[in-house]
Amino acid sequence: MATVSFHLKEPKADKATAIFILLNGDGQRVKIYTGERIAPEQWSKAEQKAKTRGRGIESDTNATINSSLANMAKLLETYYSKQRAVGIIPSPASLRAVVEPQPEEKQERPRPLPDFADYLERIALTRRPATRRSIGTTYNHLVAYEKVTRRSLEYDDLTATFHDGFTRYLLETVGLTDNSLAKQVGILKRFLSDAVNRGRTNKQDFKRWKWGKRDPDILSLTRAELQLLESIELPEGHYLNNVRGLFLLGCYSGLRWSDVVALKPEHDRGDRLVLVTKKTSQQVTIPLHPKARPLLDMLWAGRLHAILNQPFNRFIKELCKRAGIDTPTERNSYRGGQRITTTVPRWQLITSHCMRKSFITLALESGLPWDVIMRVSGHTDFRSFRRYVHTTDARQVTEFARVWAQESADTQEA
Repeated sequence: MATVSFHLKEPKADKATAIFILLNGDGQRVKIYTGERIAPEQWSKAEQKAKTRGRGIESDTNATINSSLANMAKLLETYYSKQRAVGIIPSPASLRAVVEPQPEEKQERPRPLPDFADYLERIALTRRPATRRSIGTTYNHLVAYEKVTRRSLEYDDLTATFHDGFTRYLLETVGLTDNSLAKQVGILKRFLSDAVNRGRTNKQDFKRWKWGKRDPDILSLTRAELQLLESIELPEGHYLNNVRGLFLLGCYSGLRWSDVVALKPEHDRGDRLVLVTKKTSQQVTIPLHPKARPLLDMLWAGRLHAILNQPFNRFIKELCKRAGIDTPTERNSYRGGQRITTTVPRWQLITSHCMRKSFITLALESGLPWDVIMRVSGHTDFRSFRRYVHTTDARQVTEFARVWAQESADTQEA
């Protein structure tokens, strides 16, 4: 059984002195400082506690000290008894650890980059790989910008001045277009909103950040250009034959690239495809174009097979070049609000994105109502669908000619 007693370090001092504990047990005597201090005249040596009565006695303060000392004694006696019960004689260090004040653990100040790294890990559990890559790109830009500025980024730094500097860096140093830059700002704002919701910062200047963007030019192929692709003679098993089949299947179904390469026989219902799209998790029913049927049969037979998107985009350009799809075509981008126009052969602009755009454009040209096309394409509102609506030059000329011919006929009849 251990005994606990309280003593003053300097009982004859003329100012407050430390109170320590002497613990005696199993032949050892351990000195433990309590962290409490008291003036000797406020202390009762006989009772081994602070005085609470008498002239000049600080009753309230001393009562608090006594309560603290009593609690320490109880903690030590309980700990000692539990250790002895399992055959252990507590060491001086372990006894001191029970009651000696510990320095307060320094709390790290929340900082944006470590929090962004944590945000990335959480996002990885619920978002698509492409989304995770986009968010990771924003994080990497922030890391690079911190190195350029040679200053650790703090939440308090995220002001309008930071926004101006960071966007200037993305525009001038990284060379992003306005659309790409607006995407990066949007991702950063979503992270900072998450940080506010989690109590990491209360700074909300970011809500006023914005960067103008424009809908990008999306290229679609004409019927004549699709026929050029179909007419190229390629040997069975040729890599471009596989690329052509996948591309045409997308053009005749309106599926995104991610859905084309994920097609399975169970999606095939004979006259239609029924599947849940990868991007929106929405079920769509797609009536099969007559030219899509043989392509699907080739896919099920293994004569067509999925490949990665990056090599596909490289190979489809090669295929379109062979097919003579080389009309000089303007490509517009915007940087800092300034339009940058380059003219290149049309085949250089063809990617997997053109499949869906071509399907929608040609369906509109065929006279199908836009609401019917939207059901097939999976669009839920016209605002997002509108960017895909593109009138070809041929249709534009044809429609004007039709109207003018009708006006001429009406005039002659009059």
